Amino acid sequence: MKVPLLDLSAQLKTIEDEVKAAVTEVIDSTQYIMGPCVAMLEKEIAEYTGAEYATGVSSGTDALLVSLMALDVGSGDLVVTTPFSFFATAGVIARVGATPVFVDINPDTYNIDPAALDEWLEKNKEAAAKVKAIIPVHLYGQCVDMDPILEIAEEYGIPVIEDAAQAIGARYRSKKGVLKAGAMGTMGCFSFFPSKNLGGIGDGGMVVTNNPALDIKLKKLRNHGAQPKYYHALVGGNFRLDPVQAAVLHVKLPYLEKWHAMRRQNASFYDAALGGCGAIKTPVIADERDYHIYNQYVISVSEKRDEVRNTLADNSIGTEVYYPVPFHEQECFRYLGYRPGDFPCSEYAATHTLALPIYPELTKEMQKYVADTLIKAVTQS
Repeated sequence: MKVPLLDLSAQLKTIEDEVKAAVTEVIDSTQYIMGPCVAMLEKEIAEYTGAEYATGVSSGTDALLVSLMALDVGSGDLVVTTPFSFFATAGVIARVGATPVFVDINPDTYNIDPAALDEWLEKNKEAAAKVKAIIPVHLYGQCVDMDPILEIAEEYGIPVIEDAAQAIGARYRSKKGVLKAGAMGTMGCFSFFPSKNLGGIGDGGMVVTNNPALDIKLKKLRNHGAQPKYYHALVGGNFRLDPVQAAVLHVKLPYLEKWHAMRRQNASFYDAALGGCGAIKTPVIADERDYHIYNQYVISVSEKRDEVRNTLADNSIGTEVYYPVPFHEQECFRYLGYRPGDFPCSEYAATHTLALPIYPELTKEMQKYVADTLIKAVTQS
């Protein structure tokens, strides 16, 4: 049996006619830059996330980049984030000329640890005055513990940019009620990369905010800072969302909650099947299972993770390591002066975690094959 990490064709088969019709409509319209599809999707994503405003952009990476630009983050500034995420989270900080500062993760959720953030700010009062943003990452589809993050940010007067690239639709039980990822901080950033729960047929992203002034600025910045055309109040970039992607995402959005639910069912199956194996740590649910969207299902293997992964590959089971090298150990960030051992929870996750297939169209037979093969692999390694 073959079980890929992700099978986009299985999803496409269920909505193929709708997707092709939507793409054809854009082609026939000849409105290939921005246009009504983008505006429609922006309205829908704002409503879905609970934010007031949304700005479609060219990728999740550019969503983060333009958010930093909107806050005028640049040379001499510091931005605090996690060392354990997709590279874009830290890469955009360096791209605007600012300096990334890392604080460790919670070993159970793999999300940034609010206590570690508070400790760093408390111990580095002089540097804290230079912090212009905090970027918490809702990793793997589960929200960061945002209440303490926002309280810390308010105390120090620091904006919060939520990296919700993996977490559209994920929820969090806050002091203000149950809120969705992206709509809790100053801005929230989403990715529509094809592998995401809500994925396009290419790159795409979105920034949401409740701040009208930031919304206006974001919309200028994504279009070279121009408003109106040829009049540039700001130096921005070409960060526009493609209308073809917007059209496809408009088709997919009504199915998203169903796909979330199917992923949760698959996660429950794995939890039950793998829960009795002491060498495997299944994902920890911080709050309600229904709040997690399982963009990835990431286990932790106590020993010989790479050997286990190779065994699964030999049995035609796709897996992935998210992420094998924390930011502080990346060659491009050596100038920051961090060393191995500085962030032990991130380093442990990098060497012990493994993502299993979790996409909605998995059959129970496929999942049972994955679980049985995995248990055999870890007990024999």
